[in-house]
Amino acid sequence: MRAVVQRVSQAHVEVEGKTVGQIGKGLLVFLGVEREDTTKDAEYLAEKIISLRIFEDQQEKMNLSLTDIGGSLLLVSQFTLCGDCRKGRRPSFTLAGPPETAKELYQYFADYARRLGVPVETGVFQAHMDVHLINDGPVTLLLDSKRNF
Repeated sequence: MRAVVQRVSQAHVEVEGKTVGQIGKGLLVFLGVEREDTTKDAEYLAEKIISLRIFEDQQEKMNLSLTDIGGSLLLVSQFTLCGDCRKGRRPSFTLAGPPETAKELYQYFADYARRLGVPVETGVFQAHMDVHLINDGPVTLLLDSKRNF
């Protein structure tokens, strides 16, 4: 499972011109589910993302987590994070999880983060989405569950 995590002042996602998810200060997470991913990957990434100390404290040092600041998470599915661009000019998506499994793990991630006490908004799985954000910093991180356990 791969994630692009962006610290935001605000973010929202639209489908067909209608806002379907919106947050203020918090994290925008683009999530790509790979073929071999399990709930263990989702739990690991959710816990890691929520506990990342990437928000500034009173001394302007990145020392606070999402829960420390009472922030929210906007989760957007993005299978293109599973693209392999090493060969040729067109990405290969053979590592991407099948839609049924990917949707289940995407929803599991959102539900698990909620159980950890974080307000979570989402996009719409497999929809064409317009994502609007104000990246705070900018702070953008890449995480991959397969590189950590």
